[in-house]
Amino acid sequence: MAKVLRVGKKYAIYIPKDIVEEMKIKEGDLLMVTREGDKITLVPLRKPTGYWAEIDADEVEKVGEEITRSFRING
Repeated sequence: MAKVLRVGKKYAIYIPKDIVEEMKIKEGDLLMVTREGDKITLVPLRKPTGYWAEIDADEVEKVGEEITRSFRING
């Protein structure tokens, strides 16, 4: 889906209502803006649905080890 938007005062842009409703974006939500060449992308940042308490210590350690290996950190 493509829409044409006009940049307003103070460089404001307004997301069309149909997109806001479809994406379930609400006032106060955070959007991450990225630029790649001439392309600007907005991505809604969602709150996590799970809690750390639902993850056991072994799983946390395993993920930590994977991250450490990916950075080639010896420990």
